Amino acid sequence: MMETKKMEKEFLTYVNKMQAYEEALGLIFWDLRTGAPKKAVDQRSQVIGTLSGELFDLSTSDEMASFVAGLSSHKDQLSDITVKTLEECQEEYERNKKIPGDEFREYVILQSKAESVWEEAREKSDFSLFKPYLEKLVKANRRFVQYWGYEGNPYNTLLDRFEPGVTVDILDRVFAQVREAVVPLVKKIQDSPNKPDTSFIFNHFPKHAQKQFSLKMLEELGYDFEAGRLDEAVHPFATGLNPGDVRVTTRYDEGDFRSAIFGTIHECGHALYEQNISEDLIGTPLCSGTSMGIHESQSLFFENFIGRQEAFWSRYYDLLKEYSDGQFEQIPLQEFVRSINESKPSLIRVDADELTYTLHIMIRYEIEKGLINGDIEVENLPEIWNAKYKEYLGIVPQNDAQGVLQDVHWSGGAFGYFPSYALGYMYAAQFKHAMKKDLPEFDELLSQGNIKPIKEWMSTNVHRYGKMKKPLEIIKETTGEGLNAQYLIDYLTEKYSRIYSL
Repeated sequence: MMETKKMEKEFLTYVNKMQAYEEALGLIFWDLRTGAPKKAVDQRSQVIGTLSGELFDLSTSDEMASFVAGLSSHKDQLSDITVKTLEECQEEYERNKKIPGDEFREYVILQSKAESVWEEAREKSDFSLFKPYLEKLVKANRRFVQYWGYEGNPYNTLLDRFEPGVTVDILDRVFAQVREAVVPLVKKIQDSPNKPDTSFIFNHFPKHAQKQFSLKMLEELGYDFEAGRLDEAVHPFATGLNPGDVRVTTRYDEGDFRSAIFGTIHECGHALYEQNISEDLIGTPLCSGTSMGIHESQSLFFENFIGRQEAFWSRYYDLLKEYSDGQFEQIPLQEFVRSINESKPSLIRVDADELTYTLHIMIRYEIEKGLINGDIEVENLPEIWNAKYKEYLGIVPQNDAQGVLQDVHWSGGAFGYFPSYALGYMYAAQFKHAMKKDLPEFDELLSQGNIKPIKEWMSTNVHRYGKMKKPLEIIKETTGEGLNAQYLIDYLTEKYSRIYSL
């Protein structure tokens, strides 16, 4: 017993050291994405590679093997947090041990360089600049899948990294269910004469005013500025270093205020998750979201189920008017709400409306699956991307920036991530359905600007657990059932039928 407790303490100290590396790397990546000088990229990438290599060595060391072997047979003597931490470390050990250390270091350096090259390629709308880096990233992930092994489809192994338990078979089934409901609804909307006027949206909204309104929105939604900050990035993101340091970024467009406002609210959802994880989990790998799908459920819940609702804007529309240049003065609240909920095929995923958003994800899912399975090659991506946009949405990108270069994910090797967005949307609708049972006054709370009970419900049922619970475990315990896409379908059908008087 005493020997086990001693080993447990040593193990947690060792893990805490690993988390210190993780936090340092997170801070370096944040700096790289929010304004590091261009000439710093190469050396910064080498630093990232060195630190990541050290972290990789810690995760696959003989010492880690000894902890796993020594503690696994004594779980009944360990705390719940230690048991879960041990399981996480064992899974990572077994996964990383299958990748040669030198190959892993080279891959991390490639990732950090690729993201900077992607930024330049996107700015110049030139896929050829990014192509050689993406080819290497795809080949590396194909090799990793072979190292790790797979069941059914090779892509399943990558899916499991972001959403444990989700497979190609599940996604094919759920996506088909949503597609069968969404596509006819999109067609009805296109044929409807009851379309909102959106012309006022594109009037000039000064960047500095957008920033001040974004800061105000974060404050109103419960974001803790003593544990975070707002910055600007090419591709908005949130990064949680620990619950006391969770940073968000956004992107400003003076010709379309929606990019910053809804981008900020979206990232706020991610940040609230990370800020409200139990402090007991700090220093362990459990101090993070349990899956990317659950994480996306939080950002999409705040962006769509709060930020795009009339009850919310009945409280904040006058405030928005104060920050703008008068573009909303002659626009009634109801027309404003209809306009920000406009649905029409668009090229950019992050600017897509709620209804067509899942179609953007399905396109990326099919492309990724093809890349990893070897059915699609990188050199053909622009043509394949454009063809799928024409097939699914009836529109074709005019350049690479609007098309294949619009997302940052592939530059970081995040293959298997995109489906989490659609899963998160389904989770969010399911959470909303369950929440309404406990908070039937949900709309009244929004109209009062009283987000606290909503945030506390999420913190109690989702946030505080970090990785202590698996995603489907949280869904089951919180909603009383497994994943059910019907709640999202019902929500979209009701909302857009009402908006367009279908």
